[in-house]
Parts: sequence; C-alpha cells; structure tokens
Amino acid sequence: MTQKTNQPTLWQKIQRQWKNNPLFSTALVLVLMIILQTLALGFEFETFGAWFSHWSRNWINILRNNATVGIVALGMCFVIISGGIDLAVGSTLVAVGATLMFFVNSYPTGILTAAGITGVPAFAIGIVLCIAMGCALGGISGFLIAKQKLPAFIATLGMMKICRSVTQQIMQTAAVKVPAEFLKIANTKIGGQVILPIIYWLILAVILHIISKKTPFGRQVYAIGSNERTARLSGINVEKVKALVYVLSGFLVSISAIIQVARIGSMDYANAGSGYEMDAIAAVVVGGTSMSGGKGSVVGTVLGMLIIAVMNNLLNLMGVPPFLREAFKGFIVVVAVLLQKKESNS
Repeated sequence: MTQKTNQPTLWQKIQRQWKNNPLFSTALVLVLMIILQTLALGFEFETFGAWFSHWSRNWINILRNNATVGIVALGMCFVIISGGIDLAVGSTLVAVGATLMFFVNSYPTGILTAAGITGVPAFAIGIVLCIAMGCALGGISGFLIAKQKLPAFIATLGMMKICRSVTQQIMQTAAVKVPAEFLKIANTKIGGQVILPIIYWLILAVILHIISKKTPFGRQVYAIGSNERTARLSGINVEKVKALVYVLSGFLVSISAIIQVARIGSMDYANAGSGYEMDAIAAVVVGGTSMSGGKGSVVGTVLGMLIIAVMNNLLNLMGVPPFLREAFKGFIVVVAVLLQKKESNS
C-alpha cells in the first residue's frame, strides 16, 4: 500500500513564495496597485480604444515623471546592498545640473559660448564634464566612508549640505539659458510620445542588472554587504569596492541631472532633487533590498520604484493632499523594513 503524500495547496505555494521570494511579493503588490489605479481611472469612455488610450497615456506620464528618480534608485540599490546609504543624491543632482547649465549656457557670458564653442560640441563637453563631476562627488563620499571610516550617514549628510548650499550661493545671481537643441536629448518624440527618459532608465537598469549578477564587482558588492570581514579575508579589496559603489551612485545621479535639465530646460536650485533620497531609498527597500546589506536586486528596485510611482498617482487620483502622500510613502518604508526584520528572525 503506497502512502499518499500531502501536496501543498495553491495558497500555501503563494504564501511560501511571498515569504521566500522578495521579487514575487514585490511583483504581486505592484499588480494589486495597478488594478487599484485602473479602477480609479474609471471606465466611462465611449469605446475600449478611448479607454486604452487614456490608460496608456497615464502610464507613460507615470514612467516619464519617475524616470530620473528611478535612475538614482539604481545607484542607491548598489549602495544599500553594500551596507551603506547615500543621502547626498538630491543635492548632487542639483550641483551637477547647475554646472551643466553653466557649460551649455547660450548667453554670451556662457563659459563655452564665450570661447566660441556652441551646439553639439558644447553639449558633449558639458555632459562629459558633468558626469566626471558626479563621479568625483560620489568618490569624495566613498573616500570618506571607505578610507577615513566615517559612517555613511554622516559622510553623505555632510555632502548633502555642502553641495546644495554651495550651489544655491553660486547660482543666486547667475543668468543661464539652456539651448532649445539641448532639450532634444529628453524631449524628442518617439511614436508621438516623449519616452526617451523612460528608455534611458530601462537601458541603465538592464546594464546594472547584468553588472550585479554577472561581474566580479557585482558579486563583491553582495559579499561586502553580507559580511565585510569575511569579504576582506577572502581577498576582496573592500575599501576600493566601497568607494566605487559611491562613484557609481554619483555617475547615475549625473545622468539623472542631465536628463532633468534636458527635459525642463531649467532647475530649481532650492527644491530640485529634494526628497530624491527618500524616494530612492523607498524604492530600494520596497523592492526587497535589505537595509542591512547583502540582499537585493536591480529588478526589485525597478519594481519598487513602480510601486511608489503608482501609489503617488493613485493618491493623486483619489484627491489625497500632497503632504499626506509623503506620509503614505513613509508608512510603506517602515512596513517593508519591519517585514524584512520579521523574515530574518524567522
């Protein structure tokens, strides 16, 4: 007589996946958010085509409006996996964006314009120098953390204050104008829609996913976040990898700054990038990355960013005041961290 084994039910399988697979739980929450958003948009349209057109335009707006912070979140993902934190991303974005505007400034007083360099050559020089600046600012944070052993919170908090205050001081009397040709970097239409920022975000996400999973650098970042002492004993240059993680974060912030300047043609030096730290951290944590380091994924970060973006859109559709939307965001982050802690203790 054969003994009949008990097969897990569908609900038990879902529960197991929810507990053990962060990507599954994140994707499930995203599906739920999309359903709620679709219901909030309503179905009062004459035809299915009219409804779908409205629905797709709403999605394009969501993705485009969150592409820049989504790119910043990709860098934050690596930082948090390594066991660190970067509070300077928003201020770095402002500093890099202001510098870029100086270089592409079309007024006669512009740095490159005064030297007779305009058009594509000026754009190329400005972009290269600003990417170098973003990497340098990230490298300073990385040096303070990796070499000088400052806590990541303190080092990046100091950089956050320095970058924004210095930028505001320099730019308060500056006169800059971004050329219309530069705006094509982010505003050129494809299929009748402005989707270039979305494309940049997705391309970077694919590249960074490959780096995180298929390269020695990616594996070393996970190893350091899991156990720094063990990583050091295994021969990993912990200081170098830590510093490179913050350089990578600075690089991605500079890309985001370039896209933002090209998209709107200006930058509010007092408020631009404000809250990017919170949004990026929220996306990373909601996407399943552990705040203690060593666990997480780029794919999860993209899904987490989509959850935050859809939640903001849903709250807007429901008429929730802007200030309370930040409360919802904070609540989600706290719940996500509590769930991580519960899973690690089980």
